[in-house]
Amino acid sequence: MNRTNPSGCGLARSPAEACASATSDAITEAGAFDRVCRVSLGQKKQSAFTLIELLVVIAIIAILAAMLLPALAKSKSKAQGIMCMNNMRQLTLAWLQYAHDNSDRIPYASGSINGPNPNIDPYVWVTGQIDFNPGNPSNWDTSVDLQKSPLWPYCGNSAGIWKCPADRSTIVPPSGPMRGQTVPRVRSMSMSIWQGGFGGQLMSGYPGITSPPWKLYLRLTDMLNPPPVHTLLFWDERSDAINLGNFYIDMTGYPSSLGALQFNWDWPGSYHNRAGGLSFADGHAEIKKWLDGRTVPPPSAVVQGPFPSPYNQDIVWLQDRATRRIQ
Repeated sequence: MNRTNPSGCGLARSPAEACASATSDAITEAGAFDRVCRVSLGQKKQSAFTLIELLVVIAIIAILAAMLLPALAKSKSKAQGIMCMNNMRQLTLAWLQYAHDNSDRIPYASGSINGPNPNIDPYVWVTGQIDFNPGNPSNWDTSVDLQKSPLWPYCGNSAGIWKCPADRSTIVPPSGPMRGQTVPRVRSMSMSIWQGGFGGQLMSGYPGITSPPWKLYLRLTDMLNPPPVHTLLFWDERSDAINLGNFYIDMTGYPSSLGALQFNWDWPGSYHNRAGGLSFADGHAEIKKWLDGRTVPPPSAVVQGPFPSPYNQDIVWLQDRATRRIQ
């Protein structure tokens, strides 16, 4: 019997063979579908995080945060240092403009040592005292002292430049429009006592803070040794040491008896990673890194009055930029 189809294209299949072939094709397609489903399900499983993977990601984020936070803190401190120098420079330029308008006479660092004096106070760069007494309006009211300063018209009537932005000291006024509120104190900057002294004189009772024998500057033209570029004007004072508008640089031990060096009442600020802002009589400002740990003591170690600090290189640096013996 001829098994070829009329067209001669192949053998004819029996019904049984056709059924078997169809069954085989169905099984093959079912297997392929099953594999597709398995692959699809596997892909879905791979797209989700396991608990362990989530914990690893969280741990990595925590490590990165621990690494970045100190860097961010230093960046913030550096930015505050730049703002501090800008404030210093603006206040120093106000001081220079005042001197140029007054025949080179400079304002006094403080008023009379005997108390308020209407003949002297108008020529004091700032009166009043900063402390932690809530009842002292000098701490929080700019109209009490700052706005009466002879420098006020020269600094654009800006109270913000009278303090370092990193000074976080606060006070709670018991009266007035800010009664009961926690507000920042208004000043952190002080002027070298060698700039005008107490109303044009300097008889403090301490040999290292007395003129004569040390020179007291009363005019811009007095600053020859050291020259203005090396003569200290303003500094940021520690929040727990600031008081009157002046700061003492005690010349005891200078230049050759370094074992007698001492701080006296006033301590420099260290708001910028153990560094503080300072300005000079030529108009420039800088951030000074303190090198001796005794210059940045904890609050409990800050004392009122003389405090020995022999061979402290930071004190020598300050003395070099303060004054000289009268020849």
